[in-house]
Amino acid sequence: MRQTRNMHFLLSLNVGKENNYMYSTFTLIKKYIQYYAKASNGKGHGVHSPFVYQFIREVLLKKQEHLATIAIEKKRTELLSNKEIIEVWDMGAGSRQIDKKFRSIHKIAANSLKPKKYGQLLHRIIAYFNPANVIEMGTSLGITTCYIATAVNGKPVITMEGAPTIAAIAKKQFEELGIKNIQIVEGDFDKTLATVLLGIDNVGVAYVDGNHRYIPTIQYFHDLLEKSNEDSVFIFDDIHWSEEMEKAWDQIKLHPSVTVTLDLFYIGLVFFRKENKEKEHFIIRY
Repeated sequence: MRQTRNMHFLLSLNVGKENNYMYSTFTLIKKYIQYYAKASNGKGHGVHSPFVYQFIREVLLKKQEHLATIAIEKKRTELLSNKEIIEVWDMGAGSRQIDKKFRSIHKIAANSLKPKKYGQLLHRIIAYFNPANVIEMGTSLGITTCYIATAVNGKPVITMEGAPTIAAIAKKQFEELGIKNIQIVEGDFDKTLATVLLGIDNVGVAYVDGNHRYIPTIQYFHDLLEKSNEDSVFIFDDIHWSEEMEKAWDQIKLHPSVTVTLDLFYIGLVFFRKENKEKEHFIIRY
């Protein structure tokens, strides 16, 4: 049943979005089946790393709904039903060319908002690690940002968005939900990330859901790495979304500073824990 629900989500990711750098729906389904067959049991059985086993038991298997998420989900429903047409300045995936497009809010929401299951997962991940700060690269319409910000007990969340109209919609969600610990930074990540990193001592958690191409993803990883320590956690979205993203994920896993990674198919988690003397890479069914 869980596999079927995930397959339906997978189908929704690609509707109307196939292009020359993103895997086709058929390829994504094939990739997911391969992942599901190889993945370790989602309850932690057979996982010999105490750190990963505890993460599975305390984060992946905990399904309680936080009170704050009820209001956030109401906002998701509103966005999915909003037919307003807005102007979007779209930099594309990896392109430096800025294109002006007109899109309806509900179509943007349908294509970009993470399902409730993954919003709640991010909330639990952030709450579990209790970082000093969070950097989110890719605000979208602000729903995932709200999940993150309500998990950190008022600590700062910096979210980055390239499209001003999208950023404005996200700000509206923050204001209406009364979430005050979010700072939104507008502009091209290639220019704004360096400025954001100058303002912090270390990265607590970084959630990268922006430019889905190999070179930018690797560049963001290295930029974030400059301000990381052994307690930092990097989360990369859509690691199996395309050949370039899979290449980037494989390259990240090989970096000498990386000690543990978790592949949950839709997202990948990267850890730098010095207690792990040898690299460990886990594929976990979720």
